[in-house]
Amino acid sequence: MDVIDEQFAALKERDRYAGATLTRLPNGTAVVTIPNFPLPPAGWNRASTTVYFVVPVGYPTARPDTFWTDGDLTLASGAEPQATNRNNDTHGLPDKRNLRWYSWHPSAWNPNRDNLLNYVGVIDRRLRDPR
Repeated sequence: MDVIDEQFAALKERDRYAGATLTRLPNGTAVVTIPNFPLPPAGWNRASTTVYFVVPVGYPTARPDTFWTDGDLTLASGAEPQATNRNNDTHGLPDKRNLRWYSWHPSAWNPNRDNLLNYVGVIDRRLRDPR
């Protein structure tokens, strides 16, 4: 079991992320998929979405960066969320639908301290702030 497997197991221990999957890709990256990711009760056009992110080659020294949600996730008003784009450039994600890409990056990353659960926290904080 490597560091990705260990950290992914810790992520799945959280009830909120129990349905998460980890898919290893031939290019050495891995994709974490979290279905039914809860959204705040106001601000988005739905109550939950599927979240995807890539664990890069070289992790944990190389940090995860950016993430995707279901392509039809918008603000409650129908507007496009800030710092997003709908595209099919999914960097090897197994689901090739027209996903919504979030150009959202951790402000800091320490490979000796940070882990996959911390990165999911970065995603959660972004999605808790519908803008």
